[in-house]
Amino acid sequence: MEEPDKDHVDKILAQWRRERPELDVAAMGLLGRLGRLRAHIAREQETVFAKYELTSASFDVLATLRRSGSPFQLSPGELLAATMVTSGTMTNRIDQLEKAGLVKRLDNPEDRRGVIIALTPEGRQRIDAAVTAHVANQQRLVAGLESEERNALNALLRKFLATFE
Repeated sequence: MEEPDKDHVDKILAQWRRERPELDVAAMGLLGRLGRLRAHIAREQETVFAKYELTSASFDVLATLRRSGSPFQLSPGELLAATMVTSGTMTNRIDQLEKAGLVKRLDNPEDRRGVIIALTPEGRQRIDAAVTAHVANQQRLVAGLESEERNALNALLRKFLATFE
């Protein structure tokens, strides 16, 4: 039986310490936990998104458009910058969302060769419902931490993320 406050990563670290005691595996523990948390959280989020016939990818595009404010339109380049995916991936996401009637392509009035991606009324309704459920799910997922712990973890993660961004 596992000790209280021990997790799967502790078992892995103990095995490495036994087999390679000269290695400092502290960073492995931190990054391993972040990776495992990311996988658990992603599964929980996908479950919520599926209730709205969305995936994390489609949610990301719709949410980016929604939070951009009225008229809920962005160029494909602006969507790319906000979502950090390749142009081919974004084109595929937009194609799928357009087929589902959640976004539409409009002529870009500032660039006759370009388009603007806009939320449709159905897309706005879907993302508004999904983001409400998503926020409630996120609150549920962090409920095991006290408010002070969430604040401290958030501050540390912000600092760590800043080293990459």
